[in-house]
Amino acid sequence: MKMRVNQMIGGVVVLLGAAAPWIINPYELSLLGRFLALSILAMGIMLTWGEAGILSLGQGVFFGLGGYALAMHLKLAGLNLANGDMPDFMVWSGVSALPALWYPFANPVVSLACVVIVPGGFAAAFSWLVFRRRVGGVYFALITQALALAFSTLLISQQAYTGGFNGLTDFSTLFGFDITTEGAARVIYWVTFGFVLVTYFALRWLLMSRYGVMLRATRDGENRVRFLGHDPVPYKVVAFGIAGALAGIGGALFTLHSGVVSPALVGVVPSIEMVVWVAVGGRNILWGAIAGTLLVNFAKDQISSALPSLWLYGLGALFILAVSFLPAGIAGLFKDGGGSARVMRRLLSRKALSTAE
Repeated sequence: MKMRVNQMIGGVVVLLGAAAPWIINPYELSLLGRFLALSILAMGIMLTWGEAGILSLGQGVFFGLGGYALAMHLKLAGLNLANGDMPDFMVWSGVSALPALWYPFANPVVSLACVVIVPGGFAAAFSWLVFRRRVGGVYFALITQALALAFSTLLISQQAYTGGFNGLTDFSTLFGFDITTEGAARVIYWVTFGFVLVTYFALRWLLMSRYGVMLRATRDGENRVRFLGHDPVPYKVVAFGIAGALAGIGGALFTLHSGVVSPALVGVVPSIEMVVWVAVGGRNILWGAIAGTLLVNFAKDQISSALPSLWLYGLGALFILAVSFLPAGIAGLFKDGGGSARVMRRLLSRKALSTAE
């Protein structure tokens, strides 16, 4: 009965999500599309942090790699490279010829492939180098935080090749279609919504498989897994690589919705905010990661618009409250009878104990 109710609620949510372009106005649709793109990244964090016990404070790096991979193609799509045209920021910086690194991204297929391969491959290679040294816990979190800082600094310092602090913007064409129209915005939203559904069900299947069992075993007792003859490194590397690829996809879709990708979206502060989304929603439940991302970002949009100086304080307070009173996040309230039910059980057990005494 409970499963049937959950399925009915899930079906209603999916129908409402699919019908959103006809329910809400274009501005709110744009916001919802951006936040759904971010929720793909959040599900990757849930995989690594909640299921593998790997806390990364540098997911903005992989988000940025995916966003820049697509933005580089979008920037070149409206230019005539045969005539020597170059992006505007390169012309302003005095670059005489298009850098060789940019040429492959003139092909949309190559660019879309790089959205997944570059961040996913880099995440897997980076995690393999770190995990084989048995680095974990707070040390791994600090290393990833330093990686985010280095990546954003690199993007800002290479003004002539990356657009510097302003990043890449002013996109209008993808596969020959104008992406600035209202119709294109609806199509991009449905593509994003489809990716969210595919990611959710794919990760759900993965976590129910033998790999998911081994991943949780690695989280709960890595030394015991080694003692039983299993190498935990490949399980952790695969999880981190998948999370990196999902972050890249989220970054590319976010770039399509917002029309910009910049170092301000990939640094230390955004990477920490990404962890807060998952902590608030629930780091052990997939739909909790989606709900937390939507809730926190819509709150950010409303609060930062009305009281810009108070948003960071509000975010910090929200994180403290979630960790202190909702360690399983909002989703934890609806798991195993809900948080209120657990509180009542504790009160009743104490009352029974005092009566027995």
